Amino acid sequence: MATVNLAPPLPASVPRPAYTNEPFVDFSQPENKRRMQDALAVVQSQLGREYDIIIGGKHLKTKEKIVSVNPARPAQAIGVHQRASAEHVEDAMHAAQTAFASWSRVPVKQRAELLFRVASLIRERSFEFCAWLTVEVGKNWGEADADVGETIDFLEFYGREALRLDEAKTPIQFPGERNQLRYIPLGVGAVIPPWNFPFAIMAGMTAASIVCGNVVILKPSVDAPTIAAKFMELLEEAGLPDGVVNFCPGEGPEFGSEVVAHPQTRFIAFTGSKAVGLEIHERAAKTQPGQIFIKRTILEMGGKDSIIVEADCDLDAAVEGVAVSAFGFNGQKCSACSRAIVAESIYDLFCDRLQERVAKIKTGDPAENFYGGPVISDKAYRKALAYIEIGKSEGTVLNGGHAIETPEGGFYIAPTVIADVAPTARIALEEIFGPVLAVIKSQSFDDALAIANNTEYGLTGAIYSNSREKLDRAREEFHVGNLYFNRKCTGAMVGAHPFGGFNMSGTDSKAGGPDYLLLFTQAKSIAEKIGHSTPAQEKQSEQMGM
Repeated sequence: MATVNLAPPLPASVPRPAYTNEPFVDFSQPENKRRMQDALAVVQSQLGREYDIIIGGKHLKTKEKIVSVNPARPAQAIGVHQRASAEHVEDAMHAAQTAFASWSRVPVKQRAELLFRVASLIRERSFEFCAWLTVEVGKNWGEADADVGETIDFLEFYGREALRLDEAKTPIQFPGERNQLRYIPLGVGAVIPPWNFPFAIMAGMTAASIVCGNVVILKPSVDAPTIAAKFMELLEEAGLPDGVVNFCPGEGPEFGSEVVAHPQTRFIAFTGSKAVGLEIHERAAKTQPGQIFIKRTILEMGGKDSIIVEADCDLDAAVEGVAVSAFGFNGQKCSACSRAIVAESIYDLFCDRLQERVAKIKTGDPAENFYGGPVISDKAYRKALAYIEIGKSEGTVLNGGHAIETPEGGFYIAPTVIADVAPTARIALEEIFGPVLAVIKSQSFDDALAIANNTEYGLTGAIYSNSREKLDRAREEFHVGNLYFNRKCTGAMVGAHPFGGFNMSGTDSKAGGPDYLLLFTQAKSIAEKIGHSTPAQEKQSEQMGM
């Protein structure tokens, strides 16, 4: 059986504290500002370091490399990574299967303690991880802190959820039997995280997998592999046995697709674009020679999220909620507001107020804690600018509508608001994933709900209204996985807002919720006959049994 070297667990008489979300850092405090600046200096001294593939505990190098760059300064290399290819798939699968034989039998309590230990290590180094997020993906300090805090939340929450699941019981004990329900691991899983929450989502999907006894082939995003490499270092430090997580940066077609198609890959946890998610789902559905199970896909694939603004709302709150939902992390959240649906009677006033609010957003290097930063890559930059050009023909530009040139060549785009957009316009229906907001006029509340539901997605949404009747209708008719009333549509908190969407937004997996770990397990019902059953009990069992 695998041995995990951990700090001593809490004594049996001292229960683990109830789960609470990690508090946010107040960067207006001089001490926190100083600590962040110090962390950025430490990270700057480590830029350009080379990181290995790790398969079964062995560190490997490849001829081809992946170079992660700073989107605010594209000439600055953050990390140099090996490029896993199809030739590494069998080695990674063999290492994972070897580890599964022992890791799957490690007691749940011990696996949960590993997650708690990693969470503790992240707390100790939280400013350093914030700094890595700032330089590798361009998050300002607050966005980086939220990502780090959510990572800790996932580790703490999933550890406790695994312990809870381990104590599951059948609804009844059948007379004359001892009935047991166990949630056992699936096997080898492919974890394919995104670049926009490269710490929280990557660590959350990985932690959910391994705390349930599974083993993982982790393929981080090519735009954010360094943060994943740092997480891998933490797992090794915490005592995770070799092969439980195999760190394999690589391009999707060269490595990820092969892992998904492998006959021994039991599940795929993916967050990313609709196109890639559907490709994974299709590839996973095709049974391969030697495959003896149906692969499970756990998919989160983006959104086209709306905030409805009604005339009876608190207008100040609505303007602020739309602005921060649309332009937090430069619109690069699957939960970001990309459509504001505004009641006709307040439409002009709302647009004026929104234009004033967005004009206050300052854009610059996130290392200096500007609110607005760069988009992730040249590809994302060109895509967003192309949609802005489309939007100019579909509406009226109130803010932005252009790139921002910098001496460092960063991928900056001015926060862009386009008003007078038709509900069926391209910028109203297609996911842009950048700092672009479409404002749409609604003729009635019925119209607003119809517009909100007119896309192929169904991830997040919000409504600003003081009408209980409208809120109650939205509760039933606004078809999204995460719905918010009189608050922004971003910022889901682990435990409070289980996260996942409908339709083409994914499989509604509800990360950070009480059902999430069920996706990484299979339920095994065990019945043991005890004593001697009466003839009546035997007959009842035959009549009711399957």
